[in-house]
Amino acid sequence: MALSILCISFTLLLLMGVPVAFSIGLSALATLLYEGLPLAVGFQQMISGMNPFSFLAIPFFIFAGEIMMYGGIADCIVAFAKSLAGHVRGGLGMSNVLACTLFGGVSGSPVADVSAMGAVLIPQMKKDGYHADYAVNVTTHASLVGALMPTSHNLIIFALAASGKVSIAALILAGIVPALLLTACNLVAAYAVAVRRGYPAGTFPGWAIVGRSFAQALPGLAVVAIIVAGILSGAFTATESASVAVLWALFLAAIVYKKLTREQFMKAAAKAVKTTGTVLLLIGISSMFGYLIGLYGVAELTGKLLASMSSEPWVIFLLVNVILFVLGTFLDMAATILICTPIFLPICQQFGMSTEQFGVVMLINCALGLNTPPVGTTQFVGCAIGGVSVGTVMKTIWPFYGGLIVALMLVTYVPAVSMGLPNLLLNGGSP
Repeated sequence: MALSILCISFTLLLLMGVPVAFSIGLSALATLLYEGLPLAVGFQQMISGMNPFSFLAIPFFIFAGEIMMYGGIADCIVAFAKSLAGHVRGGLGMSNVLACTLFGGVSGSPVADVSAMGAVLIPQMKKDGYHADYAVNVTTHASLVGALMPTSHNLIIFALAASGKVSIAALILAGIVPALLLTACNLVAAYAVAVRRGYPAGTFPGWAIVGRSFAQALPGLAVVAIIVAGILSGAFTATESASVAVLWALFLAAIVYKKLTREQFMKAAAKAVKTTGTVLLLIGISSMFGYLIGLYGVAELTGKLLASMSSEPWVIFLLVNVILFVLGTFLDMAATILICTPIFLPICQQFGMSTEQFGVVMLINCALGLNTPPVGTTQFVGCAIGGVSVGTVMKTIWPFYGGLIVALMLVTYVPAVSMGLPNLLLNGGSP
């Protein structure tokens, strides 16, 4: 009965439009009251959930991304992407995909990515004759790649949700090839739609311009290499890498690019504080919810239910993907990761999926949820910038969505896509 109260109250609160964090917290408190447990138990779980030292990486990564966005790095990345792909048919669309991917590697946040790149590229694409729905779909789908990049704070959240059963270095490496795969799928979709709609091709500016723009963008892009190299070499931990990212971002924005004013710094700090507060609130409340999920054996019950449907691994993985995707359309990424990882990770491990591979599958599903109503954070931001309705964008979303579904299926059913690089660099090529 207590489990029914937990699930039903949570669902009803979501349907009533109560914010996700409060829906989770209120349903957990209602269950504690029904069980006669002290409310202090719930609050203790909240505090302990936010206490791990590794969570210091979250505000640092968020702050680094905000500094990158306000510090002129986005402009250099856009210029490089346009010089590289602007001459292809639908060149601005292709440039948009590359720019969002590159900036996603710097910011590690799909929402920050679509905000920064969308504000620059969506109006420019509309001005040059591209339809608003195309401009928004290209931007919002390309921005999702940021969830898999080494600077993504969601990687840290998954590592903690997996109860320390995952190597941060392996998880970071596991996301790199899938991120490139997602980018390739976005490029194919953007090109195919551009050809079908007859969008024009630009002119190639020459390799000298490409080289110059690359040199200007390189210091900002180097943050990814610094983080990966530092962690793999043991120079610093994942948590320390986040603080290194902040120092590097400050150095670039204030000294190299000289675009970071005092006012912009304060805006970046304020936005980082707000985002960090939201994420940590979700983490704390989700920890209380997760405590009840563990108490009532939800993972075991779910495993038995899925096993009763099929004993074939491919069927189980498909069902898990469907469930994660549906939940991701209603919940924030952090909430989905924290609630679903303890439930579905043991199930997928039982059928042969590694922790790192499951982490990538989880993050891709959560990213797709960011671009799908009713929550659809990145899509709402993109539509607001593009001045177009969500309904209009949804009518032409399918080529882009289809490409990302293909990438998700490859990551799910071909372990080498995510695990090839970690095995090569960390295990000497052993499976």
